Amino acid sequence: MTKLGIKPYMISAVGLDFPGNLFLEEWKLAALPVEGIRRGLYIKTATVCNMFDSDGELAAGVASVESIERYLTPEWIQQFRSIICSAPMLMLDANLSSYALEASCQMASQSGIPVWFEPVSVAKSKRVASIVKHITFASPNEHELIAMAIALSDGIVFEPIQRNHSETKWSIESLFRMLKSAILVLLDNGIKCVLVTLGSDGAFLCSRGGPVCMVEGLSAAKFLGKGMKLYDAVTDSCPPNHYSSSTVYKESSHLFAVHFLLFLHQ
Repeated sequence: MTKLGIKPYMISAVGLDFPGNLFLEEWKLAALPVEGIRRGLYIKTATVCNMFDSDGELAAGVASVESIERYLTPEWIQQFRSIICSAPMLMLDANLSSYALEASCQMASQSGIPVWFEPVSVAKSKRVASIVKHITFASPNEHELIAMAIALSDGIVFEPIQRNHSETKWSIESLFRMLKSAILVLLDNGIKCVLVTLGSDGAFLCSRGGPVCMVEGLSAAKFLGKGMKLYDAVTDSCPPNHYSSSTVYKESSHLFAVHFLLFLHQ
């Protein structure tokens, strides 16, 4: 977020241990506020270890994030209501407990603050079910997308996407067709924009109603000043007057999707 010119206010929990001290040192060097970060000897800083294959794709991961769910409580979050209710956007992830997710979303919703939900894993992505009505943006990968769609649908079966060991390189169009029904479930449940991350294949940015809906969703986030970089990046890539139609799913509904290529910055 700092690379977009935005100074985030983090509400979290870290321990008085090496990972926690290292994180806070970097956070303070960036001149970012630390008041929302809960600390204590009883807290073990959350850690994640990811393993990547020869192509740079995530192959496996191990995480220890119990402290987030245990110590980032609704009561702690409530202390920062004024911060949340005056923010341009609330970004939260599914490492939070269901109670903390609901408390955070309710505060944001009462002040008209858009919410960005990051699922973090297939298992935890299902926590979207209790807060979906508050979510404006979601950023699942393809597997988290399927899990979210199952959690939000009434008995609909979605086949998991298996392409890790496939010798055939799927086209972007084929991949989109396979994910389309799951994307529509999220949009039908009220999420305005869905960003499906695809690893080295880039990402799909999807919404109802064409690029105008995407622009309106980003406008609602009140990105000002240098923070307009995110808004400009999307609107430059999908200007409303460059598209005359969208993919028809039902007679009265439309799905609009833009595929973004992966750009690697040195």
